[in-house]
Amino acid sequence: MNRQCLLVLCLPLFTVPQAFAQEQALPAVDPRADSVTIGVGGAYVPSYEGSDDYSVTPGALVRGRISGIAFFTRGTNLFVDVFPDRDEDGWDIELGPAANLRLDRTGGIKDPQVRALGKLDEAFELGGWAGIGKAGVFTSAYDNLSFRVSYLRDLGNVHDSYVISPSLEYGTPLSSTAYAGVSVSADYVGKGYGRTYFGVTPVGAAASGLSPYSVDDSGFKNVRLGGFFMHSLTGDLIRGGLSIGAGVSYSRLLGKYADSPVVAEAGDADQWMAAAGLAYTF
Repeated sequence: MNRQCLLVLCLPLFTVPQAFAQEQALPAVDPRADSVTIGVGGAYVPSYEGSDDYSVTPGALVRGRISGIAFFTRGTNLFVDVFPDRDEDGWDIELGPAANLRLDRTGGIKDPQVRALGKLDEAFELGGWAGIGKAGVFTSAYDNLSFRVSYLRDLGNVHDSYVISPSLEYGTPLSSTAYAGVSVSADYVGKGYGRTYFGVTPVGAAASGLSPYSVDDSGFKNVRLGGFFMHSLTGDLIRGGLSIGAGVSYSRLLGKYADSPVVAEAGDADQWMAAAGLAYTF
């Protein structure tokens, strides 16, 4: 959200195990081989985090593996996995740096009261992430369950704080050309984040008509549920080619963040996002 196009195609497109390729009479593919996926599409998202006004925004994704280093984007987030790939038992350890360009309330705000608070600068955040995954958990030997957590810190003085995001994700191939997944995640933010994006100063209250409001401590900002589906248009899940994907996510702002006037008076604590796009794997 936050006017960041969180394309459903940005959700984990898990590598299909070689055994699945053999079962489907497909050619065996080295899971460590170099590959790059590029996707483009659009999403229907709130005009800012906590808004009840929505707009359509374009977006793109890149993910792949080059010389053993895996990487992927989610909206304006970039994650790099420098840990070796999963072992023969299906376990996969993920670890590496992460970066984000936060664009919330930098433009495109539809609500006149929130717009009167003024635009915020882009926040460049840098940190890291770690995760653990397991293939062959529930439906077959080829599904995947993973837990991840990321930490991002504002390098400037936009919100001068941090965001910690744990997530639990599950995906499974439905056939040699179709894949589906679900995820649940949350964001825990520092007090600077809450003060910047959810606080209303007395000066801001006078300019906007919103009630003055302060956020003085850290806490869980929201929880999010998501689901996606992708289908190969050319080739298959093993050999790549052109794919189409679509999905939806629901996020609920919590506690003092939901009580903020930019949400309770001018917006909505319930946040929806729908996205669709095309991706090509080389």
